Amino acid sequence: QMQLVESGGGLVHPGESLRLSCEVSGSTSEYYAIAWFRQVPGKEREGVSCMSGSGGVTNYADSALGRFTISKDSAKSTAYLQMNRLKTEDTGTYYCAAARSYYQCDFSVARYGSWGQGTQVIVSS
Repeated sequence: QMQLVESGGGLVHPGESLRLSCEVSGSTSEYYAIAWFRQVPGKEREGVSCMSGSGGVTNYADSALGRFTISKDSAKSTAYLQMNRLKTEDTGTYYCAAARSYYQCDFSVARYGSWGQGTQVIVSS
């Protein structure tokens, strides 16, 4: 069974950057798409960015486009979410998730069968 562990969250000021990491173990991760989701209290989990297992397809939420970059290091079995020019509305708990998908990725929560425990990001002045 696949395990995912996020890290890298924290408290930052607007305009600053953070890099989230998602360490994957327990399976052949290159066959799995990785996605980052954000959740705030009282709202549904929303997709922020994803990458197909092949690495050839990436998608971003409109709010993340141009500021966030998803990547992965297969040798380290780790995916990353580089978040630049952070805004207060980026605040939330960020989860990484994995779905068996080599060629595509999307933000359908039900598609992702493995989830990390989440890491909190607070953007505040």
